[in-house]
Amino acid sequence: MKVKVGVIQESPVFFNKEQTLDKLASLVATYAKEGCELLVFPESFIPGYPRGFDFGAKVGSRSTAGRELYAHYAANSIDLESADCLRFEKLSKTYKVFLVIGITEKQHTNGSLYCSMIYISPTHGLLGVHRKIKPTGTERLIWAEAGGEGLVSFDTKIGKLGGLICWENYMPLARMSMYQKGVEIYIAPTADSRDEWTATMKHIALEGRCFVLGCNQYYTKSMYPKKYQTMVQTAPENLCSGGSIIVSPLGEVLAGPLFDKAGVLIAELDLEAVTKSKLDFDVIGHYARNDIFKLKVKGQPAMKKE
Repeated sequence: MKVKVGVIQESPVFFNKEQTLDKLASLVATYAKEGCELLVFPESFIPGYPRGFDFGAKVGSRSTAGRELYAHYAANSIDLESADCLRFEKLSKTYKVFLVIGITEKQHTNGSLYCSMIYISPTHGLLGVHRKIKPTGTERLIWAEAGGEGLVSFDTKIGKLGGLICWENYMPLARMSMYQKGVEIYIAPTADSRDEWTATMKHIALEGRCFVLGCNQYYTKSMYPKKYQTMVQTAPENLCSGGSIIVSPLGEVLAGPLFDKAGVLIAELDLEAVTKSKLDFDVIGHYARNDIFKLKVKGQPAMKKE
């Protein structure tokens, strides 16, 4: 089976949920018309990854202005129990395309925010949500961490989907939790625009014997609204240069890496390549040594059938 995918390296309308949703809809319409069956968007595409922000926090103190900024961030984050989700589902259904979108998510049950990756099917709507199990560095100030229940995977008509967000991909056991489910298309939205990220994506493809779709934003300092410019005044203009990439199960780069501009990477994935790649290495099969090693993941759900 062959699947045409698109990895979208774009910028949000920063901290503006409604305008970013409009932009996302336009991008989906454009690339669905090119025949893409799956479109992937970057980490916290809605309402934007707050690179360079400190939210007025120091060890032992938080500022009033920082709390106000956090409240504004929360107000523009996605509530999956609201019309926000219905909008994603309608978009997916209208253009007959699977969507995987990086969002900052808010919930009714608490005041915390989560860095999340949502999976939308054109026929079944919201399939599920992966919430980051370990935010990196200062991200821990603004994003709560989730548990094993968020290590989701999905058996769909375009293949078995799963993945992790940004530096979760440096957690070997988290990666293995995805491999154990037999994920064929491994999705890795990120905010890491280093050249070294390319090596990480290639390694995961080789290790998991899966296609890897790495998706990042392209973002410059001047894209921030004027009221936020002072927060990044010493930063370089090119805040996030991208680096999106598509890699085969044998570690071959099929598209990208794309740096220093917005754009889309499109590739046709032949899922039979996953099976072929396991002739000489299968991390969950003949190379697993289950007589020695055993991984138990607390709370991880079974792969969900679409």
